[in-house]
Amino acid sequence: MLLHIPDILSRDEVARFRRALDGADWTDGRETVGSQGAKVKRNLQLPDASPLREELGRAVLAALARNPLFHAAALPQRTLMPRFNRYEGGGQYGFHVDGAVMALPDGEQLRSDVSCTLFLADPEEYDGGELIVNDTYGEHEVKLPAGDIIVYPSSSLHRVAPVTRGARIAAFFWVQSLVRDEQQRRLLLELDASIQTLTRSGADAQALLQLTGVYHNLLRQWAQT
Repeated sequence: MLLHIPDILSRDEVARFRRALDGADWTDGRETVGSQGAKVKRNLQLPDASPLREELGRAVLAALARNPLFHAAALPQRTLMPRFNRYEGGGQYGFHVDGAVMALPDGEQLRSDVSCTLFLADPEEYDGGELIVNDTYGEHEVKLPAGDIIVYPSSSLHRVAPVTRGARIAAFFWVQSLVRDEQQRRLLLELDASIQTLTRSGADAQALLQLTGVYHNLLRQWAQT
């Protein structure tokens, strides 16, 4: 399931991020991938130890916590601190699948269930740079306004097309979900969306109560804590 969630960051927040990132010291993005990824990855990245990464990453996490649609879609249990990358001058990232398990700063491990890219440059600022996700329905090209996020299964084969003009700047991170199975997460999201729509329409209160109970009982059955 690919899900576009708009306005994770406001325009003012995006502008603040860009002022900070435009003056940042970037490093070779291949430093954070294994040997296979290094063969197809050509971009720049904020160093993991950068104080700016910590500052902006925490701001992204705070923005996500305010967004009910992101929570409903990802059902986050643990989230890796966001990283930040920059593609320019032909930079690209060939087809790859994200690593299944990632290390957290406290030494714990995070299973990557959900991959997220938060765009920080508007589409007209650069040519190319589409996120291309390959699934059973074919290839999907994603290029969103600054401040918007795309959420998709970490098991997906995906790439970033070469950037031939300007710079593509984004935050990216992974979520370990309370619900490991992607189809179960999709069903829960659809059920949650139906409950919200029926609530706004003034539907029968008893029926809504029953549907809400179904949602929570399914979540209780499927959640891994």
